[in-house]
Amino acid sequence: MVSSRSESTSVAEADALVATLEVADGWGAANAAVAVVGPDGTIAKFGPTRRRFRIASVSKPLVAMAILLAVEEGALTLDDPAGPPGSTVRHLLSHAGGYGFTGPSVLAAPGTRRIYSNQGFDDLGDVLSATTDMSTAAYLREGVFLPLGMRDSALEGSPAKDIHATVDDLALFARDLLRPTLLAPSSMAALTTVQFPTLAGVLPDVGRFDPNPWGLGVEIRGAKQPHWTGTRNAASTFGHFGGSGTFLWVDPAVDLAVVCLTDREFGPWALTAWPALSDAVLRHHHA
Repeated sequence: MVSSRSESTSVAEADALVATLEVADGWGAANAAVAVVGPDGTIAKFGPTRRRFRIASVSKPLVAMAILLAVEEGALTLDDPAGPPGSTVRHLLSHAGGYGFTGPSVLAAPGTRRIYSNQGFDDLGDVLSATTDMSTAAYLREGVFLPLGMRDSALEGSPAKDIHATVDDLALFARDLLRPTLLAPSSMAALTTVQFPTLAGVLPDVGRFDPNPWGLGVEIRGAKQPHWTGTRNAASTFGHFGGSGTFLWVDPAVDLAVVCLTDREFGPWALTAWPALSDAVLRHHHA
């Protein structure tokens, strides 16, 4: 696998981080690529970072970005009706609309349980298309991907799980989450603020948490344990993981992000490997 370091960071820090990232080569994935990102861009990376992967549910923060851009443009509001009766755009973005994981079945009244739902994000794609007169794929391309320079990224199916992208592209997105250029400060604050903060619910394949905090399209770490981020990550850390073996987290407390794409399906291996990698990155960053 290929590794590299940024010229904008110290040689010692970059070398330590690259060595840390090389552990991904032992995860049993045919392909694994990782990048550590700071406010000035990529600090260190390892693996085929220009290879396109299906990023699975890491698609959701990108779709949330597109929704918030449409809100800023006046095409819709977060409190517009969407999804089951009584649900809004805000409910769907924060998995509080009452839908089950897939399909239109309603399992709870809006705002009463945190039920992780792909259906909610598919509905959001329909709302985005209807209110902007553009397909969700086109709106993402024109509003998010091209302005950030994400030229190898595209939505190729469900808005909930079918964006294809590279680590290099997602590093550009992560940098924008650290130093926003696309969203106004108020929109970025909303993205990372816990919505319906008292809700409990299951984080798929991880566990049940009470509370189970989410922002708008991003999970917020809070006090969850076990978790797919590191034990050293701050409670304010936000991001997402995907079932295809992918994750992106942003830790505002240390001004750092990590992007990881693999082609090994998420499973118990990830709940061991990913926190270890994240803790090692944070340890070297603090050194």
